Amino acid sequence: MMTTREMAAKAGHIRETTYRIIHEAGGGHFGGCLSAVEIVTVLYYSELRCDPLNPAWPGRDWFILGKGHAGPLLYAVLADKGFFPAEKLAELDKNASMLPKHVDRHKVPGIEFSSGPLGIGLSFANGVAKAAKMDCRETRVYVLLGDGECNEGQVWESAMTAAHYSLDNVLAIVDRNRCQVDGASEEVMGMEPFADKWRSFGWNVITTDGHDVVSIADAFDCARGAKGRPSVVIAETVKGKGISFMENDYRWHSAVLTGEQYERGLRDLAGTI
Repeated sequence: MMTTREMAAKAGHIRETTYRIIHEAGGGHFGGCLSAVEIVTVLYYSELRCDPLNPAWPGRDWFILGKGHAGPLLYAVLADKGFFPAEKLAELDKNASMLPKHVDRHKVPGIEFSSGPLGIGLSFANGVAKAAKMDCRETRVYVLLGDGECNEGQVWESAMTAAHYSLDNVLAIVDRNRCQVDGASEEVMGMEPFADKWRSFGWNVITTDGHDVVSIADAFDCARGAKGRPSVVIAETVKGKGISFMENDYRWHSAVLTGEQYERGLRDLAGTI
């Protein structure tokens, strides 16, 4: 088990790798990848039961990346964990590559769900969780949603379904970075009171600092202890976290860096690793 210091350091290295491979691929979804680094790091290095040598192990927990445009972040973690060789990261978004920018379960070991269209991840997670209960398996299913993704009506249909079937083996995590592709989330489609909406659908709601590895781990512990209903962790995050000129700027949802900007970003990250 990693110490807190080791977990934070691991997140720093994952953030630098993610930033680098997106740039080397010619640009992409910097903002929403960098905001979720600590969340995905704690999941894979502390929470999830998984086996890089046997990705289809029946006893594993499942991670569903609802916000599929954060694929480069997940690839960085999977490579570091040993699901596939790290040198493959250089092939991100290249012709005939195994690593498309949006995740593809048919190409990448460790990917459970091919995502790109937003809103469908929680529905899929519900199906996996319901099947696990029917088979009397202790599988837990984790799904990472973007807060902009929660504009989709299907998210709320899925929230209603999970509560109706008492799927306490489902944990939704919302990357609440408050920005989406075309503006501030609350300006595009206001969702507050956000936590109360989930409560009204019958969910156990936990809010946390999405960049504090201890707070995230504690939130996951609390969710595991909730019985009879699904849980959601609303993780307050910063879009483009770690890169000074990207932070809280929706224009970096998906973009291309100049060489000068790339070097400036590396200097920012060097001070945090």
